[in-house]
Amino acid sequence: MKANAETPDSSGAADTMKWIVAFVLLAAAVAGNYLYGELSVVIRAAGVVVLIAAALGVAATTTKGKAAIDFAKESRMEIRKVVWPTRQETMQTTLIVLAICIVMSLVLWGIDGIMVRLVSLATGV
Repeated sequence: MKANAETPDSSGAADTMKWIVAFVLLAAAVAGNYLYGELSVVIRAAGVVVLIAAALGVAATTTKGKAAIDFAKESRMEIRKVVWPTRQETMQTTLIVLAICIVMSLVLWGIDGIMVRLVSLATGV
C-alpha cells in the first residue's frame, strides 16, 4: 500500500459550512442595512462593518482563506523588494512618453489628412 494514501478529510465539509456562515453573515449585513433604514446611518454602518468583519474572519479560517492570507503576506514581502524610481526618473519618463504621444498624434494626423485627400481625389467628392 502507499504510504501517502489519502484519508477522507472532514475539512471539506467544515470549509463548506464556514463558507455558508460567511455568506449568511454578508447577506445579514445587506438585509439588515435595508430593513433598518430608519436607524441612524452611523449605527447601520457599524453593524455592516461588524458583520463584514465577522464574515471575513470566518472565511479566513477556511483552507482557501488561509491560502489567500499567505499569498497576501508573500506579496507584501515582494513589494518591499521593489526598487521604486526616483521622482526625477518618473518625471523624465513621463515627459518622454508625453513627447512621443504628441509626435505620434501629429504623424497620424498627417497620414489621415493625406489619405482623406487621396480618397477625395480618387472618388471626386
